[in-house]
Amino acid sequence: MKSSGRLWSALGKTFIYVWTLFILFILGWIILASLKTNRELFEGFWSMPKSLQWGNYYTAWVQSDLASYFFNSLLVVTLSVLGIVLVSAPAAYVLSRYKFFGREFITNTFIIGIGIPYQAVLIPIYLLLIKIGLINSFIGLIIVYIALSLPFTIFILTGFFQSLPSDVEEAAVIDGASENTIFWRVMLPMARPGLVTVMILNAVGLWNEFLLAKAYMNVNEKYTLSVGLYQFYQSMQYNSDWVSLFAGVVIIIFPILIFYLWLSDKVIEGMTAGSGK
Repeated sequence: MKSSGRLWSALGKTFIYVWTLFILFILGWIILASLKTNRELFEGFWSMPKSLQWGNYYTAWVQSDLASYFFNSLLVVTLSVLGIVLVSAPAAYVLSRYKFFGREFITNTFIIGIGIPYQAVLIPIYLLLIKIGLINSFIGLIIVYIALSLPFTIFILTGFFQSLPSDVEEAAVIDGASENTIFWRVMLPMARPGLVTVMILNAVGLWNEFLLAKAYMNVNEKYTLSVGLYQFYQSMQYNSDWVSLFAGVVIIIFPILIFYLWLSDKVIEGMTAGSGK
């Protein structure tokens, strides 16, 4: 049994290392391609650039209007993540710490919601946004992002709140603290690792989200970064400026990659704390 476990462990580690090297290789190639000229790209697919073409980033950022798309994404993702946490944290706290009729049903409903794909609700939400006048609106897209992210976020936070010790909560009750005070000043600070975890996971997912933003935003000035890059890709049939397209890919990848690497230890801390207690 021990030898079999060691074998599977070795195979798992090998797969992770190979996959990581593959991703790093692809990422490195995209960066090198973004610093070439179009002639260099097609003459030597694997060659190094003769001189670094930083102008490709200027073309992608300014001339292709990725700058405005970038700030659109930054606005939408920031407000969406804040809204997700503000709604999910109290809901998860109540579902995890209070006993009331229907709690299990509500919790299971959120769990089921995790398995519903965006494609299944794409048209109903589109018709609803048209009816309430929020199509082509940042507010409408933010509301959709918040609503569709709640099942996963509440599921994670519910498990995390359940893992928190009840001694501190009971001590606060004995001291005469109200329920709001207990939540905001006692339990929420203790849940900070879990909150940071869901904020990072939601931010990464929404930053790269394409389908909903493309379906509900038809005005060029309100495109998010992923949709704007797709529009840039479609223009390649006219100018074939592929190196600037690769520069646009780097612009999309690196901000959220740096953000994730910066807080990756918080993700690990939050996930292990929620599962280990």
